[in-house]
Amino acid sequence: MGASTHTVTNQAPPLTGYDVFGADAALTEAVARHTAPERREEVREELGELGRAAGSAQAQRWGDEANENPPVLRTHDRYGHRVDEVTFHPAWHHLVRKAVSHGLTDAWTRPGGHVRRTAAFLVWTQNDPGHGCPVSMTHAAVPALRADPELAAAWEPKLTSRIYVPALTPVDRKPGALLGMAMTEKQGGSDVRANTTRAEPLAAEGEYVLTGHKWFCSAPMSDGFLVLAQVPEGASRTGPGGLTCFLLPRVLPDGTRNSFRIQRLKDKLGNRSNASAEVEFDGTTWARRVGEEGRGVATIIGMVAATRLDCVTGAASVMRQAVAQAVHHSAYRSAFGGPLIDKPLMRNVLADLALESEAATTLALRLAAAYDAGTEAERQLLRLAVPAAKFWVTKRCTPVAVEALECLGGNGYVEESRMPRLLRESPLNSIWEGAGNIQALDVLRALQREPAALDAFLMELGRARGADHRFDNAVKDLLTELADLSGIEARARRLVERMALTLQGSLLLRFAPPQVADAFCASRLGGDWGGSFGTLPHTLDLASVVERARVPL
Repeated sequence: MGASTHTVTNQAPPLTGYDVFGADAALTEAVARHTAPERREEVREELGELGRAAGSAQAQRWGDEANENPPVLRTHDRYGHRVDEVTFHPAWHHLVRKAVSHGLTDAWTRPGGHVRRTAAFLVWTQNDPGHGCPVSMTHAAVPALRADPELAAAWEPKLTSRIYVPALTPVDRKPGALLGMAMTEKQGGSDVRANTTRAEPLAAEGEYVLTGHKWFCSAPMSDGFLVLAQVPEGASRTGPGGLTCFLLPRVLPDGTRNSFRIQRLKDKLGNRSNASAEVEFDGTTWARRVGEEGRGVATIIGMVAATRLDCVTGAASVMRQAVAQAVHHSAYRSAFGGPLIDKPLMRNVLADLALESEAATTLALRLAAAYDAGTEAERQLLRLAVPAAKFWVTKRCTPVAVEALECLGGNGYVEESRMPRLLRESPLNSIWEGAGNIQALDVLRALQREPAALDAFLMELGRARGADHRFDNAVKDLLTELADLSGIEARARRLVERMALTLQGSLLLRFAPPQVADAFCASRLGGDWGGSFGTLPHTLDLASVVERARVPL
């Protein structure tokens, strides 16, 4: 007689076999809004193809395998020679190859490239955020390298290539290349001006050897790295010395390996598929100067700004996947006499989560569009909006991941649901490229030094003026905060939070459905909200907000 105790009922089907792009209303609308009419169909097809790949069982399996089989450091070969190589599971290479082939390192060379690339990054990294690190670094290095036209001419075509070749060979012999970054050191952390790595000039102009240790090196398997090092005062014939930016190739033009000693890989909370390392330069490590001596921070800041936008996008990606999973589970799971999604209290939780996700996505795409516009006004907007968005959106990611996991109950606490992986990933983007205090201080610095940036920011807010009284009142409160400079550093987080929320409110009022904008303004700007998700005013149209976030299968 057969056992009947394992009949499976009341379980949600896997969220697989769908178009990750096409099923995201906030994202598809934002892409259409920020894309020229003559390119909309092309971009929609391009992102739809990637979205279907991202939602496939195969891509989801790649994400699982890349995280279950993290990278391994091999410092020596069998004969005792230093090789300093990081090896990855084949699934990692499949993920990176797909990312590169779909232009995730190519925003700078095509029309509307940042909107297309930001949307693709948000879509493709939902299966595995870890491999987004080298993709992000490679993309972001382009503006920094343009400080040296000769270097840019040699490296930019490789970085924006659609071909991924993982083998370590001289970059001029490869059709495509990846670039990493190493700025922070043990004694300095985010205070990179405290770096002690030294750069001694060689006889040839622009060539140096480095001595020092980097506490965090992103993507140590890359073909090259942007690093910061101190040129001793008086050591150079052509510059004043000081903190300077360098390009360190992994393999030298003659085919020999540069001295790049990987001491260990970091054992991280999340981001397990990706390698982060401590590296050492031994006094023979060859590097080429990028930009002027003493101008290292100014040279690399373009890379930092671009990766900060990726932090916003990466957080939006994690939030979107977490919300999609929570809504999907609630649509199929029944409890207390009906589907969870129809229960008023669960509907309130899901709608609250959906608001956070949509606001993050809408803001990320608006910033990408500002990059594409390239005007002085948009550049000024980015100067304030990027660090403010980086501060706020990335901090919202972890509470969203926690609450979304809880929507699945015990199922969400199990690794097979992938929700624990999203939770472990969720704090990363808040820490990477400067934690919250760094972003808040950067906003203060811009307010003090670049008054045109505040004008551009307020002009963006003003485009929604009069659309909602709660928004108008929030803007007035923000202006009051800005007018009072007493104790400004201690109040910086409060100020930047208000800036980010009013910017999101402005965008949702202009572009989102009325029920989404109404709920956001009531809760985030009007104060009709509790201390946890699921505390929205019950009179709002929450069912419409939840349905908009649902993946149709």
